[in-house]
Amino acid sequence: MRIPAVKQSHLRRWLFCCSVLAVSALLGCAERVGPVELAGRTMGTSWHVTYTPGSQPMPSQQVLGGIEDILEAVNRSMSTYRADSEISRFNGSPNDEWFAISAGFQQVLQAAVEIGELSGGAYDVTVGPVVDLWGFGPKAGADAVPPLSELRAVLAGIGQDKLRLDAQNRRVMKTGELGLDFSSIAKGYGVDQVARWLASLGVSDYLVEVGGEVRLHGHSPRGGPWRIAIEQPDAMTGSVATAISLSDNALATSGDYRNYFEVQGRRYSHTIDPRTGYPISHDLVSVTVVHSLAMMADAWATAFMVMGAEQAMKVALEQGLAVYFIRRTGGSYASSHSPQFERYLEAPQGE
Repeated sequence: MRIPAVKQSHLRRWLFCCSVLAVSALLGCAERVGPVELAGRTMGTSWHVTYTPGSQPMPSQQVLGGIEDILEAVNRSMSTYRADSEISRFNGSPNDEWFAISAGFQQVLQAAVEIGELSGGAYDVTVGPVVDLWGFGPKAGADAVPPLSELRAVLAGIGQDKLRLDAQNRRVMKTGELGLDFSSIAKGYGVDQVARWLASLGVSDYLVEVGGEVRLHGHSPRGGPWRIAIEQPDAMTGSVATAISLSDNALATSGDYRNYFEVQGRRYSHTIDPRTGYPISHDLVSVTVVHSLAMMADAWATAFMVMGAEQAMKVALEQGLAVYFIRRTGGSYASSHSPQFERYLEAPQGE
């Protein structure tokens, strides 16, 4: 699954934290089993895992193989870039016919539909055909604004109301010419699956990251909470906006400043508002969400990016979610956050 680059790099800066802390732990605590760092490629992006082996550790090469198997299974199910994937086969299936789905597919679809309802339609995993029309999907197109008539026709065919889910029999039906797109939730789901597997091995201290979506548990190699850096939404500098401390939680960031095209001086972001069919055009440029599940953080971050800062804050407060916003104000940036996010912010040095 080739996930748009915009969400791949927001949290890369966590690597410098993990690397420095891992070295410090190894030098300062020789009798302790040192952390293991593994990495690879999946879903058109990179993945990283840092963990401290349990009392009966599995060889790291076996852990590597297990992680790769889990992520490959997610890819086989949810990649729109693979013609034989579960989601591609569903998208190509006839209308008004039931399609049997796997347990993982059902879990992701149910979560997506729930967030779609809670977000008032700002999040909609049936938006795939509109994304394709703008050239941001698997079928990359020219950097051009689609004809209004064509956009209206495609937009009329999408919508979660055109899905029928039979959870008891694990099957789904579409009643319109829609196509599912899990690119805003599948990476988070993959992170959760890897985290659960590590926990089943007796690993209690770990960090799992796929394309910028992160889940952490226990302690970092230095012995305290994991430290994560949130990137400043500037495609050129890659500087850090703020740092937070986390444990036993997941984190995802969404932004509009890397994957876009320009026509006659106007920027068109890859983030499409499914309610209008057009790319977002407000001043909210980055959203970070902390949640117990990476899957939910991943999808909510996209939903909030679509909404814009004011509506997003309103929904975040209604749902009791921990969210950090960065807005573009002229040539600078301004941040704000929901009350639930306050606990994760690190105090400035000297306090």
